[in-house]
Amino acid sequence: MKVSKIISLSSAQVARAGALAERFSIPCLDASELANAKARMLERYLRSQIEPHAEQPSYLFLFSDQGLSLLQLNEASLLSIRADFYSPTVSYRRHKGGGKGQMIAKAVGLHSGPTPTVFDATAGLGGDAFVLASLGCRLRMTERVPEVRALLEDGLRVAQEWGAEHDDSLLDILARMLLVDSDAATHLQALDELNRPDVVYLDPMFPVRSKSAQVKKEMHVFHQLVGSDPDADELLDLACSCARKRVVVKRPRIAPQLANTPPSYTLEGKSNRFDIYVCG
Repeated sequence: MKVSKIISLSSAQVARAGALAERFSIPCLDASELANAKARMLERYLRSQIEPHAEQPSYLFLFSDQGLSLLQLNEASLLSIRADFYSPTVSYRRHKGGGKGQMIAKAVGLHSGPTPTVFDATAGLGGDAFVLASLGCRLRMTERVPEVRALLEDGLRVAQEWGAEHDDSLLDILARMLLVDSDAATHLQALDELNRPDVVYLDPMFPVRSKSAQVKKEMHVFHQLVGSDPDADELLDLACSCARKRVVVKRPRIAPQLANTPPSYTLEGKSNRFDIYVCG
């Protein structure tokens, strides 16, 4: 089941919520009178907007002054996710997260030489792209899932507005992140020699086998809403033909290699690994 409706809690965001509703061909409800309601009252209202006793979770878009969120509701829980580029947690990682010593930085080749250009073919909520942009990389991004792309678009918008008021350095980072209006395969196939990226970065969906607290809540939401990436193997071949220097594939540590193709080398962490395919 996809997102069934959009609810706006902000009178300032009604027009933006309406435009998104038109884009997804779903109803838009103005609930701005609940903007300052207590959490329990708001949840009661949100639950009144979903099909009761549904076997599958229900999904709603929620627009507030903080931007666009995706809600997943079932009888037992309510989960909310959004693209975040300026919260205290994100800011802490940006300033204290290890810089170019991070495994993702080593994977794309930031430990030595010129800063590479990166194409993030599976951007999701933009978290990895933001880390790389914070370290100086210029990125183009695509996201094939319309609901996730909408979250990413709005997250970039909200971060731009927040940065303009509070943090010029955030604006510099966001200026290095470009969300391309295309799917990954189409974009890669259309590249000319001048615009080939140094690195193609892939983080395809992989089934979540654990329900432990260590598994990020957005991953459970994504897997239930989106499913897997059945074309990931084909995308690897295309990425290898387009990248100037390397293709980096982020995988759960236990996941099989894409297309059963051994990488040139691997960087492995506690829960994830990066398979690096050297090109050229």
